Amino acid sequence: MSLRNERVRKTLMKEIADIIQKDIKDPRISGIISITDIELAHDNSFAKVYFSVFTTNEETKQKTIEALEENVSKIRYEVGKRIRLRLTPELRFIPDDSLERGTKVMDLIDKISKGEI
Repeated sequence: MSLRNERVRKTLMKEIADIIQKDIKDPRISGIISITDIELAHDNSFAKVYFSVFTTNEETKQKTIEALEENVSKIRYEVGKRIRLRLTPELRFIPDDSLERGTKVMDLIDKISKGEI
């Protein structure tokens, strides 16, 4: 990945997180949303946005995922206003549960070390 693409990727991560937090007023979006990674096409025309939703309720998590998918055009519009690119990338949101799995593994390790298991 070129240095320019890496800068665009990092800027996209920051701006998309900010847009979701401050500009999207959908009541279904709840919990803490973290943009974990972005895979950007070499020509910046397409971006896979990986995100995690931190909540204990699975139903709330599903509603948040649906809300993000329904608001993708507004998020893309806001990205286009904030970042000057020849093409504003098409965004696709993909849930990433790697942080949750990592937390579960760490909890399991803690229980093993304390002799609870």
